Amino acid sequence: MWIEKETSIAEIKTLLDNGYEVEVDSPDGYVPVNFFVNKGMYDEYKLYMYDNEKICFTLNVKCNESHLFETNQGWISAKVLEQSNTYWQFITKDGLKLGKVIKTNNQIPIVDINVNHPNHRYYTDGVSSHNTGVGKSLFMCHLAASVLLQGKNVLYITLEMAEERIAERIDANLLNVPIQQLVDLPRSVFENKVTNLAKKTQGTLIIKEYPTASAHSGHFKSLLNELALKKSFKPNIIFIDYLNICASSRYKTNFSVNSYSYIKAIAEELRGLAVEYNVPLVSATQTTRSGFASSDLELTDTSESFGLPATADLMFALISTEDLEGLGQIMVKQLKNRYSDPTMHKRFVVGVDRAKMRLYDCEQSAQKEILDSGQDEEYNDYEDTKPKKSFEGFKF
Repeated sequence: MWIEKETSIAEIKTLLDNGYEVEVDSPDGYVPVNFFVNKGMYDEYKLYMYDNEKICFTLNVKCNESHLFETNQGWISAKVLEQSNTYWQFITKDGLKLGKVIKTNNQIPIVDINVNHPNHRYYTDGVSSHNTGVGKSLFMCHLAASVLLQGKNVLYITLEMAEERIAERIDANLLNVPIQQLVDLPRSVFENKVTNLAKKTQGTLIIKEYPTASAHSGHFKSLLNELALKKSFKPNIIFIDYLNICASSRYKTNFSVNSYSYIKAIAEELRGLAVEYNVPLVSATQTTRSGFASSDLELTDTSESFGLPATADLMFALISTEDLEGLGQIMVKQLKNRYSDPTMHKRFVVGVDRAKMRLYDCEQSAQKEILDSGQDEEYNDYEDTKPKKSFEGFKF
């Protein structure tokens, strides 16, 4: 039995903890809630919307500077909206409405939710907002920045986030500046950082945006040929953000096909593209609803199609829990590896600096609590041949 009621985001945690299935209203209809995140204390930003009936502005949303609102110009953070010092058209349940963001001198506790939908959005007091993510795009942006620093060429294809937002994330990583402060950098400081960066690498980054679910491997092949012809650009690695919202060149949008076959086709087409151009291709997917709540994901937790992990050569999961979130960490678990033994370093944690869109190595002590169960299980029946390895410090 479903009960419809208005509730705060904070109350959703209690419902989830008590075993309830929770769905929230969004521009895409009602969408399931995967998990709740308590982010801590932040500077307060307030969104005031124009009320046509009362002919005045009324308070709608309290949030922090990184909260993303959906406008007629795309997704924009509260800080950027506030700094613009102007009015914007926001996407709401009642269509486009005029609003303005103001920063206060207060600090407030910030909480958020993650919803199970490719568009990652839900209504906050009737205004379309972007939910908390585990870090798929952050992970790929960090890898893209890392490859650039090695002097390699990177092609980043996005079907989810605007080109400018991806560029901001990679800039924050490379320039070692919090993403919210990029627009505030003095010109001299910015030019100095760019000059120092240019001395470290000769790599080239090209970001290309396609509308969600509109582009397939054929479009990407045309893009690669065009870049080679017009810019003499050949990527050393391709990032696609992300696989599930690509289209298939084999199945048309109006063709009746189940999700297993459709996602498997996309995966096979992208793998074929990588083989044809002899370039590694990195993409992402989501987990099932039960997988979002799991602290130990398996291949079977892949959403929509098991044909995707069957096609991939290397696959790993990014796992975030409340405890890891509090420590500023993400757990990485190998799920499949055709290049090496997946039981080696099966699980490990990395630090996350979300402000600078960076990952960093944790102290070795942070790895001691992780049970690398794959190796132990592999040799259970062959005790005599089990490799000699010290597990001192591991908990079983």
